[in-house]
Amino acid sequence: MNRPVKLGMAGACTALLVVGGIGAYNIVHGLTAGASGDDRTDAARGFDPSALSSTPPSDADAVRLARAFLDSWSRQRLDGAAADTDTPDAAARALRHYKDGLRLKSLTFDHVLSAGPSPVTPGATKVTFDVRARVAGGTWTYSGAVAVVHSTNGVPAVRWNNSVLYPGLGAEQSLSAGRLPAGATSAKVVASDGRTDLSTFSSLRDIAATVRRNARPTGGSTGTGVAVVDDGGAGVKALKVFSKGRTPVVRTTIDARLQAVAERAVTDPHLQDKPAGTVALDWRNGHILALAHTGSDGDIAINGIKSPGSTMKIISSAALFDRAGLTPNSPAPCTDSLTANSQQFHNDPGVKADSGSTLAQAFTVSCNTSFIKDGFHYLVHDGDASALHDEAVEVFGMGSWSIGGGVATTDPSIPTDAQGGDQAAQFIGQGRVTATPLFMASVAATVRGGAFEQPVILPGQHQQTAPRPITARTAGYLRSMMRGVATSGTAAPRLGGLPGVGGKTGTAEEGDHTNGWLTAYDSRMAVASLVEGGSSGVDSAGYVVRRLLTGS
Repeated sequence: MNRPVKLGMAGACTALLVVGGIGAYNIVHGLTAGASGDDRTDAARGFDPSALSSTPPSDADAVRLARAFLDSWSRQRLDGAAADTDTPDAAARALRHYKDGLRLKSLTFDHVLSAGPSPVTPGATKVTFDVRARVAGGTWTYSGAVAVVHSTNGVPAVRWNNSVLYPGLGAEQSLSAGRLPAGATSAKVVASDGRTDLSTFSSLRDIAATVRRNARPTGGSTGTGVAVVDDGGAGVKALKVFSKGRTPVVRTTIDARLQAVAERAVTDPHLQDKPAGTVALDWRNGHILALAHTGSDGDIAINGIKSPGSTMKIISSAALFDRAGLTPNSPAPCTDSLTANSQQFHNDPGVKADSGSTLAQAFTVSCNTSFIKDGFHYLVHDGDASALHDEAVEVFGMGSWSIGGGVATTDPSIPTDAQGGDQAAQFIGQGRVTATPLFMASVAATVRGGAFEQPVILPGQHQQTAPRPITARTAGYLRSMMRGVATSGTAAPRLGGLPGVGGKTGTAEEGDHTNGWLTAYDSRMAVASLVEGGSSGVDSAGYVVRRLLTGS
């Protein structure tokens, strides 16, 4: 058992105990005493950890032992303090790490009080206290607690774990004071203006968190304070900040003003709360300017993998130009229906049959049968229907690429082994063909910019290239045809009158409903949108795209 601790306040402490309350108690010592050696008998001498009592120590015994432990700790008689615990060796090491890590100058314990039986440690009495530590950089205060147990022979001990040093401190963690280590404060992921925090946009919160974990921040300076660090010295959490540093940032390509427009666009009242996703790219360099979505099934702007419908006719036309030598004036009869590989295909309602239609005219009104007839005739040879896939890969960069920052995206797909009716359906973006708004925005950007620029969200990130650039001839043809769609074709109700705009609508069947698509470009950006359950591209995705192009 311990002798009474010599505090220089024996009378006052005795008076407190006589009253029966366990009142305020204060231990204050400078760190001038040695770190080992004690003038009292070790409390844990005779403590038998293998024979613990199931009955908690009395409040008075628990507080007496805790005071002795804290007195030795405050005097930095660490071996003596460790001897008051149930694992002296581990406690002594941890107490030394506490002193060294915090560069401790002095330690004060106040209000040492019993809290009754421990709710966490069976057979223990909880004792709480307040800590005031002068450490490198300033003074840190916090509340702590210990659990006091005793063995069946009546000898008490502090149940040791790292939470004695600080509540919740893990077994492989320690404390550090001074310059806050990397990781103790989070970087801010910002828009291209260097200021706007991306987490303020609902569509970008998860992306910002992912980028923060994976990208390397720049600028900023670390502040000073107290932090939890892991066994490798990396910061886990800042507990106290004495002086604030400048938050490091990860600058992205997002245009803050356009992102705000995109957030409003995907909630346009015309959509009637249907899930929607949109992506806007700078077609000159592939920078993602805005990315927004609604719905409960994740980010459909970059992961909404759906049949793209007639927006795929952009790539189908490019394949007909590059691989079959066709031009916009080549014949492309538009019939009411067409059978290919025993599967019958129809046009969308409102598309009139025109036996004298050209490819450009079929593109403008989005005639399915024209593209199925020409695609199946010119691009499927001896059962090999891989030409559309090859065009998408070689010219439009279709493949597996990362937008950066660890952000996951879903790859588009045009199978090389299409069979049966899928050999024809692929040319109108149906069958097993899938894409995302991200990819379809990139397709429009390739047409407008004259080259594939891989979409990225982090400036300076490595961008994959397409095996061959789109030819000036093919790009010119597509721009002319997409301009016709915007001025007098299926997209005209939304895009008509907008200067320099070209686009392509799409309506894709999926189960018992349709999805609406629209991809377009203007003099600065390329945009694509998908609305799940949209009745048509122009009457769903068209509203989203128009708002982005007009900035409204």
